[in-house]
Amino acid sequence: MTRIQPAALVRASGGPRYAVALAVDALGTGLLRPFLLLYGVVALGLSAPATGIAMTVGVVVGLVCVPGVGRWLDRGARSTVVAASMLVRVLGVALLVATPTGNVWLFATAALVLGVGNQAWPAAHAALVATIAHGRERDAALAAGRSLRNAGLGVGALVATVCLAGGPAALRALAVATGVAYLVAAALARSVHVRADVGAATREDGPAPRMPALLAANVVYVFCLNVPEIALPLVLVTQLGASPVWSAAIFVANTVLVVTLQVPITVAMARFSRRTALALAGVVLTASYLGFLAATSLEGGWAAAAVAAVSVVCTLGEIGYAGSATALVTHLAPPQALGRTLARFELSTGFGLAVSPAVITGLAPHGPAALWGTLAAATLASAAAVRADAGDRAARLRSSA
Repeated sequence: MTRIQPAALVRASGGPRYAVALAVDALGTGLLRPFLLLYGVVALGLSAPATGIAMTVGVVVGLVCVPGVGRWLDRGARSTVVAASMLVRVLGVALLVATPTGNVWLFATAALVLGVGNQAWPAAHAALVATIAHGRERDAALAAGRSLRNAGLGVGALVATVCLAGGPAALRALAVATGVAYLVAAALARSVHVRADVGAATREDGPAPRMPALLAANVVYVFCLNVPEIALPLVLVTQLGASPVWSAAIFVANTVLVVTLQVPITVAMARFSRRTALALAGVVLTASYLGFLAATSLEGGWAAAAVAAVSVVCTLGEIGYAGSATALVTHLAPPQALGRTLARFELSTGFGLAVSPAVITGLAPHGPAALWGTLAAATLASAAAVRADAGDRAARLRSSA
């Protein structure tokens, strides 16, 4: 098994200052992201539908900006783009704090700017790590970044939960703290001065690989990220009549497992090819969806406990997916088209995250078989497509040799 020392992992991840920047940025996002809807409703007095629409528009517009981020990265920028994604969110928070009560348009503008920063960050971060580290060390560094980010999100969400009792004034103070966190993170990220040497490469020199099977599979795989946040609370509370405590416990357990196991599992999976690891993650996710289907058929108080147990399997599948998908994309991308390739991948991720709540909430009322059976079938088909695409590539390589 590949072993990577902690110091080497920190260097491969961008160095100590960049690691601190990631932690501060994640903390700021954790302070605000889960409670942006509540900020609009409680602090600004907006209606829930208007707030939700404004947030959705922000996500969609953020996705539209991703291709531009990819082109900027392909001109060699790395730490500058990461810092810019953080500074954009500083502007978004400033607009949020400046929004007067009842002004839905300024809130929508703030949500839009925050959406741009949130959507630009993943591709920029992955490109920076790919510039510093290579091979399996790069995979471990990407996994470490995700682990650190989840830890920061969890701590931020916990602090924000405590602050909720303070009402609108506390929420506004929370927003100010978030803006300061983003500003500090941007300064730290910019200070590492990472830039890729692209030479005379132009857009025509290195077209981004299309990867249709991988991108389509990613849209389905990414549904797993909304299972603990949307699907399980919906099923546990509205269909099984379980206490909301179960949903909270599952979410906490998911966060703890991701933080503690993301790097070890990613390193352990290095014995397989990245594409095989991604396919295996799909199989594990499929098994968990079938497990949820079986668990929801139980009677009495056993159903909620069974769902909680199966959620651990789902989290392991999520860890396998997160540790192999971005790593595979960075491995496949030509250096001069890394930014655009990552941008396409993040577009598929963003699209999956955007549509999954509607799909999950649309399927759930039709019963467990409709929800979990559909997710299981789609995920297994995606895993098969990933493997088949690998076989096709190998066959083409053999025929051209």
